[in-house]
Amino acid sequence: MLTNARNYTLDTSEEIDFIHNYYERLVLQEIFAQSKRVQEGDRDFLADVACVALNRMPPRYIRHDVDMTFFMSPQDIQEINNKVNHAVTDAIAYVESRERGEDVKLPVLEVSLVANRASKPDKAAVKDVDLNKKNTKTKNSKK
Repeated sequence: MLTNARNYTLDTSEEIDFIHNYYERLVLQEIFAQSKRVQEGDRDFLADVACVALNRMPPRYIRHDVDMTFFMSPQDIQEINNKVNHAVTDAIAYVESRERGEDVKLPVLEVSLVANRASKPDKAAVKDVDLNKKNTKTKNSKK
């Protein structure tokens, strides 16, 4: 548990790198695949695009990639790949437009996973059910 009473000291960056954002590797690979500038070694462009794309994705900190992928369906994996592709495509266009001095807005990117939508009840539906229970109790108590 991270909140126990032990004192932890981190001496090297190696010790800090035991957790990472699941999307970092995917985003960097996608940027390299899409951008000729990055393939030619433009590290500043890579950093700018990566920051824009990663800030559009939900943070998913893990110790090992298998920790996340083990519990995902093939549909979830495909959806993540699609979201990463769109986030990178939009980020490249955004960074390039800013370099040209244009003021553009990034399109909204939906980032929920299929499995998460299916496994979590809709808050509005839960609220409606709770309200119906209260209304039933109120009606019954008036009789």
